[in-house]
Amino acid sequence: MQNLFWVFLGGGLGSLLRFGIASAMNSAKINFPLATFLANVVSCFLLGFLLSLSWKDQLDDASKLLLITGLCGGFSTFSTFTGETFLLFQNGHWWTAFANITGSMAVCLISLYLGIRAGA
Repeated sequence: MQNLFWVFLGGGLGSLLRFGIASAMNSAKINFPLATFLANVVSCFLLGFLLSLSWKDQLDDASKLLLITGLCGGFSTFSTFTGETFLLFQNGHWWTAFANITGSMAVCLISLYLGIRAGA
């Protein structure tokens, strides 16, 4: 139950960070999803930093759940996707990594379209 609390707390904080970036960028009237782009870039950097600490055993389990699973996951699931894909590349699973990238984009775009059609 305590594990769920750490993920819940971190996820809420990550969502608030994402909302804060979106709110701050709301006044910028450009034809590019800059707030989402920035959230993804910052979250990916943060996830990389936290993973490096984790790999050196500098984060306890509660901190991993709070910061890696919760905060980064709530801030941007793209960071999780990127981290998992990076690990596939790092472990020599090149084809699986490329399949993850192309498959995720294609299947998610199709799923989005089907969801829009289902709601229409």
